[in-house]
Amino acid sequence: MTTEADLPPDAEIGPHDDEPHHESTSALLNWLRAAVLGANDGIVSVAGLVVGVAGATTDRHAIFVAGIAGLVAGALSMAAGEYVSVSTQRDTEMALLEKERRELEEDPEEELAELTGIYRDKGLSEELAIQVAEELTAHDALAAHADAELGIDPDNLTSPWQAASASMIAFTLGAALPLLTITLIGQSLRVWATVVAVAFALALTGYASARFAEADVRRAVLRNVAGGLLAMLVTYAVGALVGSGIS
Repeated sequence: MTTEADLPPDAEIGPHDDEPHHESTSALLNWLRAAVLGANDGIVSVAGLVVGVAGATTDRHAIFVAGIAGLVAGALSMAAGEYVSVSTQRDTEMALLEKERRELEEDPEEELAELTGIYRDKGLSEELAIQVAEELTAHDALAAHADAELGIDPDNLTSPWQAASASMIAFTLGAALPLLTITLIGQSLRVWATVVAVAFALALTGYASARFAEADVRRAVLRNVAGGLLAMLVTYAVGALVGSGIS
């Protein structure tokens, strides 16, 4: 086992160069998870829509128009919802940071004692907790308190525009699959081809979401695919029923 004494005199002890920083890795995983969920929503919602319309009519143009409308409406709705949600989160984070900044200015000693208590409660000895709190406070008091008390990085607040853009793009990419499949395949196979393509895509998104969450992959894939197939079955049945009633 290599110890500090075994290292060359000029060797630096610190994070491995090939290991990503914890915060950046966490942020990346959060974005990837959001992208997978957005794509999944796009696949299921537009697949259900176009298959439902295909149950009512064989008109390729009508199916395509409905799919495009669903794609645009869904992408904009996802973007707007994500923007509002993340904006609210960002406003909350900024308000908490402002409160913490004010407390540090008004009563720094009390804040230092509070930070010391946090590290002591995490298992550090009293002496070490005081040392860590003092050094972190001297380096960047606001960042130290924001991280320990609030779990917030003041230099890396959530961005509403980035979240909205990512959600809209992911939804659009997911929705494009069933839309293109059902409009490009011939009438006799279009519904079945869409079902197969969607099932495959949902298996991939289910696998990806399970891996990100470190959950059971088989269960996630089956749940995802079953939900999508059920949605298409129901909308196709409704479309066929409504279409026959109108005709």
